Amino acid sequence: KNERSTSVGPANGERERREGTARAASMPKNKGKGGKNRRRGKNEGEEKRELIFKEDGQEYAQVIRMLGNGRLDAQCIDGVKRLAHIRGKMRKKVWVSTGDIILVGLRDFQDEKADVILKYNADEARSLKAYGELPDNIRVNETEAGFNEEENENDAFFDFEDIENVIEEI
Repeated sequence: KNERSTSVGPANGERERREGTARAASMPKNKGKGGKNRRRGKNEGEEKRELIFKEDGQEYAQVIRMLGNGRLDAQCIDGVKRLAHIRGKMRKKVWVSTGDIILVGLRDFQDEKADVILKYNADEARSLKAYGELPDNIRVNETEAGFNEEENENDAFFDFEDIENVIEEI
């Protein structure tokens, strides 16, 4: 009997291993109400926040083009076009797109590069314009189509004065 009890032990262990794999194959059904996006919650951060003005070493800019990998081309108010990098706290939380008004931190050692500190929403950008912080030639609600006028060269629009000039040449 003692021999049998020792031989039964490993057999039980083998059975437990086999049963363990069988249990893993039949996992419980998902009874939740959504995945990661639901847990993250809706973006209810539309409350009014205090308007932040630029300080020393910072500049206002408008996004010209998104480059990917958290980088973008920005036209700064001081007239310099800079390669800006979206900081880690803003990535995947604050979506920056073409035409947005942003606040960038200038680098002491690289003048052609900057770091995106803050994105202004449309109301905040209009307020900055009203305070005289942004020049009048910047359009706040600018879209990609309105931003690049070179793309519209091939459109089928014409001016009647052009037709009159062509007729006079003939």
